[in-house]
Amino acid sequence: MIQRIQSLYLLLAAAAGAAALSFNLWKATLTNNPNPVYVNASSNYLLFVLYVVIILLSAVTIFLFKKRKLQFRLTIFNILFAFGALAYQYYVVQQTANKLSTGGVAITSASYQIASFLPIVIIILLFLAVRGIYKDEKLIKSLDRLR
Repeated sequence: MIQRIQSLYLLLAAAAGAAALSFNLWKATLTNNPNPVYVNASSNYLLFVLYVVIILLSAVTIFLFKKRKLQFRLTIFNILFAFGALAYQYYVVQQTANKLSTGGVAITSASYQIASFLPIVIIILLFLAVRGIYKDEKLIKSLDRLR
């Protein structure tokens, strides 16, 4: 199970999802407020649910090593969820920035934090896992032909 490289990719994708869930994604400092404003996945319900689904789906698919076709499909769905999380994360940050700007508050500086790029890492790791699952399935089919 863990000796397969795609299991390691899925485990790393789950870990990256947990890191994205726990760290801040965006930071803005305001002119009249010394405390910065942060956006994290825990502050938005839908973003939180998306990251939890990504983590759980990655963890569950690790144990489906005997059902490679199902593992392949679930990993593809997980990639779609990761794309959705990335897009929704961008939307939440833009909405927060617009809300602060229209509230009459000037934003001195705003920056994405390192954790905001973790969905891209998750997508890459899941793509590598899909590639490994596909290679395993191809190898098993070729071995079945030899029998």
